[in-house]
Amino acid sequence: MQIKQLNSLAEISALEWNLLAGSGYPFLRHEFLSALELSGSAAAESGWSARHLLIYDREELLALCPLYLKTHSQGEFVFDQSWANAYHQHGLRYYPKWLTAVPFTPCPAPRIIIKPGVDECQVLSLLLEFIEHHSGAQQSSSWHCLFNSQEQTEQLQGLGLLVREGVQFQWFNHGYRDFEDYCATFNARKRKTILRERRKVAEQGIHFIHLRGIETTEQHWQVFYNFYQMTYFKHRMRPYLNLDFFIRLAATMPEQILLILAIKDQAYIGAALSFVGTDTLYGRYWGCDDEYPNLHFEACYYQGLDFCIEHGLERFDSGAQGEHKIARGFEPITTYSAHWIQNPQFKSAIGQFLHEEQQMLQQYQSQTRELLPFRKNL
Repeated sequence: MQIKQLNSLAEISALEWNLLAGSGYPFLRHEFLSALELSGSAAAESGWSARHLLIYDREELLALCPLYLKTHSQGEFVFDQSWANAYHQHGLRYYPKWLTAVPFTPCPAPRIIIKPGVDECQVLSLLLEFIEHHSGAQQSSSWHCLFNSQEQTEQLQGLGLLVREGVQFQWFNHGYRDFEDYCATFNARKRKTILRERRKVAEQGIHFIHLRGIETTEQHWQVFYNFYQMTYFKHRMRPYLNLDFFIRLAATMPEQILLILAIKDQAYIGAALSFVGTDTLYGRYWGCDDEYPNLHFEACYYQGLDFCIEHGLERFDSGAQGEHKIARGFEPITTYSAHWIQNPQFKSAIGQFLHEEQQMLQQYQSQTRELLPFRKNL
């Protein structure tokens, strides 16, 4: 096995990359990662220097690992700024660091793609050896593999990496015929609340259109992007992504795009963007021009649930955070990341922190399950 390092996705064809990465999980497609790079959203200028790793056996691609050299911790959704501060307080540098993740995308899936039949432990060991060997030259403090699958995270743990757990809320389709069939699983009070929220949106004269990528125009994307920016501006933040990124996606992977537009009085008032995987809908971005009661819940959740039920999708992954999802039937799931810390003293300290954090998260997850709206006799 030999490792080849790329400084740009342009150094490998979309065909070769996608033959291994597939398209069931849209965010590891060559088109998605390239759009981040070419638009400047995740490029060296913004602190995301591509260092992607490929493992070959002669001419055969056996594995790929998206890898970035990061100079900050923004856009990751697994927060390690306190670790960076601790390094700084002890006169040490935390940045740059190695990062295996999809930029700005906290949607769990295997992060290192390995061809079926290839020894996974051998591949992961080889990648870790590469990271360790090159960390001195790059002055990198650590390697972080975020929102990985549980199985791959456990394999990395066996190689000495620390494991960090998190909690997200996702919806699971148990063969519902329609939204009313789904609501029938709720207790009476919660069911009335959900149906009232949907009714209030309709009473405001708001309706929705669903557009697949091929149906969108540049005007649609300008409208969406204006709403997307507002979500960040309301929190006095700068958007991570630019309009060029979304237009590139619409051109290169339209079959996996679902754009939901909210309309009132013949004007667009909000939008939500999702991506369609093999069995999962991934809700990613949203925004609106004003505050409309329950519009967020309808655009970001109920419209997505309608889509999942209609198309037989098994899961709705609506992203990180959001305890308000619990009352709408989104169940807590555990997310995983793995961390290689070069400094042995800091590895020990971070390991103790993660152990204590894990205990609190397990208790939190148990408590949130008690808040789910489903009838107890189901």
